[in-house]
Amino acid sequence: MEQLLALKDLAVIFTTSLVVILAFHRLKLPALPGFIVAGMLVGPNALGLVSDSHRVESLAEVGVILLLFTIGIEFSLDRLREMGRQTVVAGGVQVVGTIAAVSGLALSFGRPWTLAAFLGCLVALSSTALVLKGLTDKGEIDAPHGRLATGVLIFQDLCVVPIMLVLPFLAGRGEGGATGLAVALLKAAAIVVAVAVLARTLVPRLFAEIVKTRSREVFLIATILLGTLTALGTAAAGASLALGAFLAGLVISESDYGHQALAELLPFRDVFISLFFVAVGMLVEVDFVRSHPVVTAAGVLGVLGGKSIVAAVGPALLGYTGRLALLSGLLVSQIGEFSFVLAKEGRSLGLLPDATYQGFLAVAVITMLVTPFLLQSGSGLVAAIERVVPLDRLLPGFRPPAATGAAPLTDHVIVAGYGLNGRNLAAALRAVEAPYVIVELNAQTVRQARDRGETVLYGDATREEILHALGIERARMLVIAISDPAATRRMVRVARGLNARLHIIARTRYVVEIPELIRLGANDVIPEEFETSIEIFARVLADYGVGRSEIDRLVDQIRGSHYEALRGGGRPNLGAVAGVPHVATQEIPVPQGSSIAGKTIAETQFRTRTGALILSIQRGGGVIATPGPETRLAGDDVLVVVGQAHHLVAAQELASAATAGN
Repeated sequence: MEQLLALKDLAVIFTTSLVVILAFHRLKLPALPGFIVAGMLVGPNALGLVSDSHRVESLAEVGVILLLFTIGIEFSLDRLREMGRQTVVAGGVQVVGTIAAVSGLALSFGRPWTLAAFLGCLVALSSTALVLKGLTDKGEIDAPHGRLATGVLIFQDLCVVPIMLVLPFLAGRGEGGATGLAVALLKAAAIVVAVAVLARTLVPRLFAEIVKTRSREVFLIATILLGTLTALGTAAAGASLALGAFLAGLVISESDYGHQALAELLPFRDVFISLFFVAVGMLVEVDFVRSHPVVTAAGVLGVLGGKSIVAAVGPALLGYTGRLALLSGLLVSQIGEFSFVLAKEGRSLGLLPDATYQGFLAVAVITMLVTPFLLQSGSGLVAAIERVVPLDRLLPGFRPPAATGAAPLTDHVIVAGYGLNGRNLAAALRAVEAPYVIVELNAQTVRQARDRGETVLYGDATREEILHALGIERARMLVIAISDPAATRRMVRVARGLNARLHIIARTRYVVEIPELIRLGANDVIPEEFETSIEIFARVLADYGVGRSEIDRLVDQIRGSHYEALRGGGRPNLGAVAGVPHVATQEIPVPQGSSIAGKTIAETQFRTRTGALILSIQRGGGVIATPGPETRLAGDDVLVVVGQAHHLVAAQELASAATAGN
């Protein structure tokens, strides 16, 4: 009977979660807070559909351990060294500044210092899952504000384990007071060093033998066993299981098998961590929000605004402009998923009173729900603030001299951004002795480029005064080689308004951004997505024996129509491929009810069953260039395929075949 009740509770939880997550997906909200909302609905404070919430909490504890384990696997010491100053300075200022600000505010309301410090730790952590997914979806993970936010999140991940070590001492449960805390931290440091040595020596050899078995089951068991033994070893040494789980993941991350281990564990982690957030939702009292709306609203605004400002200080100190500093701060302004773990632990230790705990849950859940909208409209919000508040005066930082000292140039090229594309372009311009000037927003990059002898100036090229200083009125061309879509659009618009004759070339990541950039005034837009697809397109045809001249003709045809052949705008037929009479390209629609709709390309066995190759998929107004085997087909897709005549006929028949029962 007990087992049936447990299964019933799980069925209720997963059914409710599925409905809520689907609703969140329709509203373009992230799934993570959806699990909390599902928990609120099924919990004892709302519908009361779950018979025993403690049973769910015991399963949720497994999710916490797996979360720490996977954080350790995703964490990389090499990545930490690579990001260096951004992580330490931006992350350190944000965490220390937030803890200090929240602690000071709590102390002013008469809270004990232990609770004040703990609240500071809870608010200091942000949601790695929400922010990184949002930045990846928007293509801004490599933009300056994306890199800054990532650095802050990495530092926060580093702080999780020390906070968990300090927690018992804040609650008065640790032994030895300050001396005991120092001993615990030193012991943890010693364990970290020992584990790091094992990670570099024993573990790679062990896994090298395991992978020779070519068995996923053996690999998964070995991964879990390593995590269990490491956690038990740290516990036996007097440290916490939390530290052990994190270090176990770190051991694997430093081997060549970290990515595979993460892929094997993710399904388990996602299931159990979803139960954890459902369990958190069960503890939320909706009546608290109803009875304290002003306090809840003030808490949400205080957290979002306060964290944004504090987190902007670090990037300003690194030399970034006030706009970028505040934008990166806005990205990490929410309360993160691991704060729920710490809050639950603090409540169980008696450190966090029930009323304070309920207030924290309400504020944290709302900040997570607001985060997707902040990610979407962050640039516009910061621009609106900048029109009212001079951000560069508010966040002055330590920056190189701006572009005001630039030597006057005529008929020159302005290169915005000194990343890989900017460096290659500068080298080409230097080779042909064409005059150029570089504008860059990363202070460290500016200093390094100047050391190499480049004419590179510090400044935000979305600002009129910076473009004037760069001689925009006399320039021949502006090449925008940055990876920030919002800044690229602003730069095109402002530059076109200052010089109607200027030739503007803009880099973008996705084809769907081409029309807007052209409308704003760009002459040429180079989308990475389609340049990649064209290169693959060319190599596929070369493999079929198509001549170089014919490949160039097809490539020119696609480029000349701004990629309409693969985007689906006019749907022109590329037709037969010259030089190989029996090879042609064709567009094949996938009707609703097709047997391949809803399946991945791998599941359809498209290449095996037809002999044709899918070059791209036209879907709505966009395109999926060079789709992989995991790409899922949908009704009303149009497949651009290449093959011989009988291959194309087979592809047409496969796409038009109806699902059994239709």
